[in-house]
Amino acid sequence: MSYEDNLYCDFSGSATKAVAGKDILLSVFNMTGDKLLAVAGQQGLTINRSKDSIEVTSKDTKGGWKAKIGGMKEWSIDNDGLYIGDDESHKALTKAFNDDEFVCIKVVNQKTKESMFGGIAIVTDYPIEAPFDDAVTYSISLEGNGELVDLSDKDADQMPGEGSNGGVEG
Repeated sequence: MSYEDNLYCDFSGSATKAVAGKDILLSVFNMTGDKLLAVAGQQGLTINRSKDSIEVTSKDTKGGWKAKIGGMKEWSIDNDGLYIGDDESHKALTKAFNDDEFVCIKVVNQKTKESMFGGIAIVTDYPIEAPFDDAVTYSISLEGNGELVDLSDKDADQMPGEGSNGGVEG
């Protein structure tokens, strides 16, 4: 008998499948692409996905309603947190910002060790805030170049802190 036939422990509900935001990490590959680095100090993460709409209304469109079709898609990521400037992830992001280089990003669920999204982006905004009465923080905006790839059904299992062979980096 499993959980007494789910009499009172039914794990099939949506709440038991919900994902905590604290488990989702933005990661960036180092410049050689062999090490995935979790962005240090992160607290907030927003993945923005949008699409243009193209109006295709004509005089014979029925009912006087506008008609639209989907246009070009784009994505961006906004991330913020405590600034740890000597961390390898922030050094890589600073170099990419200063040198106008692209970065390869990956969003992962650190709890389940599952990959979520990946893509190439450019760092467009990277302010550091140092208030008198609080910790030093950063925020970063990354704009996608091409597709934001859904990795949920791909063989992309490298997690932050692991080398390209899946082993833990020392």
